[in-house]
Amino acid sequence: MITGFQNIGRIPELKRRIGMTLLLLAVYRIGAHIPTPGINNEALAAFFRAAQGTLLGLFDMFSGGALSQLSVFALGIMPYISASIILQLLTVVIPQLERLSKEGESGRKKITQYTRYGTVVLSIIQGFGIAFGLEGMTGPGGEMVVLFPGWGFRVTTVITLTAGTAFIMWLGEQITEHGIGNGISLIIYAGIVAGLPNALINTMRLTRTGEMSIFFVLLLLVLMVGVVGTIIFMERGQRRIPVQYAKRVVGRRVYGGQNTHIPLKINTAGVIPPIFASSIIMFPATVANFIQISWVKSVAQSLTPGHWLYTVMYVAFIIFFCFFYTAIVFNPVDVADNMKKYGGFIPGIRPGRPTADYIDKVLSRITLGGAVYVSAVCVLPTILIRKFSVPFYFGGTALLIVIGVAMDTLGQIEAHMLSRHYEGFLKQGRVRGRR
Repeated sequence: MITGFQNIGRIPELKRRIGMTLLLLAVYRIGAHIPTPGINNEALAAFFRAAQGTLLGLFDMFSGGALSQLSVFALGIMPYISASIILQLLTVVIPQLERLSKEGESGRKKITQYTRYGTVVLSIIQGFGIAFGLEGMTGPGGEMVVLFPGWGFRVTTVITLTAGTAFIMWLGEQITEHGIGNGISLIIYAGIVAGLPNALINTMRLTRTGEMSIFFVLLLLVLMVGVVGTIIFMERGQRRIPVQYAKRVVGRRVYGGQNTHIPLKINTAGVIPPIFASSIIMFPATVANFIQISWVKSVAQSLTPGHWLYTVMYVAFIIFFCFFYTAIVFNPVDVADNMKKYGGFIPGIRPGRPTADYIDKVLSRITLGGAVYVSAVCVLPTILIRKFSVPFYFGGTALLIVIGVAMDTLGQIEAHMLSRHYEGFLKQGRVRGRR
């Protein structure tokens, strides 16, 4: 592996791409600390400390702490992700979008353009929501979060936050084009990893003061290594359905006759199910922060992490969205029709509808296992924090994103090295991403 990292410096193009990626990520992190005008930062920070475990805390984690500081990048990249998911869902129900998605590069560019427009629209809507919400917020001492309320503050906040999100979207596209790829994912990765130093410092402080024993810390390290290894194993896991193609004679040439397979991932839906599940369940707790009614507060309290009702609903929503999103992104009928068109078949299964039913049956079984795995990883932080008083957040959606992006990035770097006949990170085999 040391030789593999040394080989990176011997490839000028790869070295330039990595340098460009690090530079753009540094710009993103600097922007996350530039505050929006007209905000009482101390009162806002106190409010967000009380909002942990709500939708605001989830968004703040994805923005790398920019939301709790209300920086120019407070909205983060979430509007872009939301617009992408909405367009992906609309592709299933709107024939025009479905045709665009099948038109190759030109269709992809058109859908990307629609995604950008949707990102700006969502940013404006969320910016107005944040501006109106901030004007009603007060700190623990009763001080106002907004120094000068009014339409001047609202318009300024909307313009600032929308421009910040558009700039982050541009940064992500530049990383994808001129860096090592996965620009949007790397921006989310950078925001999540930014909180790692504070967790390490807090753990060291508790160990030094005797609140956490060395044995407990070592036990946590073993658990963390085991969980990371399990996630890597499951994210790369797939069920390969064998496919054979019959020989076809076209003129004087013979086509087909080869054996291949259909790779079905265990976790086809990725991190979308826990994000959707968290957003839906945390919404009441978020609204309760702005409503001073006792029964609303009690309902919201039962839907916060650590409560049994939250855990049950969280797991149920994750399992539901795993099946729902898998059904959207993978269509067994289309796969079966394409196989039949090119003379492919699964041994022992008739082409056409029986093939689609067989693929759907296999996919449903492995999706159930993937849903259980994602649920276990996402419930892990609650168990560690509530039962064992672990002073940092480990597991959940953040860990799935960090490990998945790291796997994809290493896979792309290794592909660059192997394409130029350099040795990769591993002497035997190769680093593979989730794809």
